[in-house]
Amino acid sequence: MKIATLYDIHGNLPALEAVLAEIADEKVDAIVVGGDALAGPLPAETLDLLRTIETPIHFIHGNGESEMLRYLAGEPINGLTPAANESTPKVAEKLSAEQQEFVKGWTSVVQLDSPILGKILFCHATPHNNTHIFTLKTPIEKIEPIFEEVDADIVVCGHTHMQFDLQMKDIRVVNSGSVGMPFGKTGAFWLLIEKDVVFRCTDYDKQAAAERVRQPGALNGEAFANGNILSAPDQTTIMGLLAQLEANQTTTQ
Repeated sequence: MKIATLYDIHGNLPALEAVLAEIADEKVDAIVVGGDALAGPLPAETLDLLRTIETPIHFIHGNGESEMLRYLAGEPINGLTPAANESTPKVAEKLSAEQQEFVKGWTSVVQLDSPILGKILFCHATPHNNTHIFTLKTPIEKIEPIFEEVDADIVVCGHTHMQFDLQMKDIRVVNSGSVGMPFGKTGAFWLLIEKDVVFRCTDYDKQAAAERVRQPGALNGEAFANGNILSAPDQTTIMGLLAQLEANQTTTQ
């Protein structure tokens, strides 16, 4: 089985288009959209494109989708950052009622079986929730308890927008990276899984992409173009921010 994983697209339609063009050449058997697909400049257009894919596709709720659904239900958004709280209503209002219903039907995890690699569990942040933060700098003794009762050979996650590959006892934990909002360097990051997990980065015309997200109607297009397409947040700064969020999160896995 050949699987492509698309995590943290964040409404970056041009980046998604570029990755899908590469995936078409790979003739994959399944695609996993691992959450936080919509929170960005072109959420409705991004969702429309994903729904045209004929390859079997699985959708997972990220924290962005969960925040949006809480907002639509009249509940507190409870985003990880003030910026997330501010953007969530705007993203929701860009989607039609039918699109909102479609997103409600996504799941929290997906499991697929590979004849070569075994059981592969896909989640947004951890198998237990979609907000928990851990990184390569997190002590391994803090990460292992999260996965100790997980029945899988490989866990694929996202959420922190940087690819990594960790081996913990009997489980390999791999971060897919971010298609649309990468940290550390520009490009569109994803995974191709078949005989092994292959880290991929797709380049695309960033100047043209920036112009597209700057068009009227896009959400926060100018800032997104400058900070997430033409350049990427500095990895040292981001690791510091993630460490702060990690320190402040509850002990719930």
